[in-house]
Amino acid sequence: MNHFLLYHRHSSADCAASFAAWNGFASHLRGTSAMSTCAHNAHEIWWFVDAPDSAAALAQLPGYVAARTLALRVSPVVIP
Repeated sequence: MNHFLLYHRHSSADCAASFAAWNGFASHLRGTSAMSTCAHNAHEIWWFVDAPDSAAALAQLPGYVAARTLALRVSPVVIP
C-alpha cells in the first residue's frame, strides 16, 4: 500500500460546492478531519490516504473534488 497526500484547491466561489459534493458520497473520509485553509481565504484542503495507486487515492473523493485534486505519493523521511 502506498501513502498519498491529496492536495485540493478551489476558488472561494467554489468553496460551498466543494463541501456539498460530499453529500451522499460514500467514503471513509466523511466525518473525519482534514487540514484546510478555507477559513483563511486560501481554499486548499489536504488529506493523507493509503491506496495502491493515485487513481485509487482520488477515488476516495467525490468526482467534483477529485477533479481539482493532485494525488502526490509520499513517504516518511527523517530530517537530520
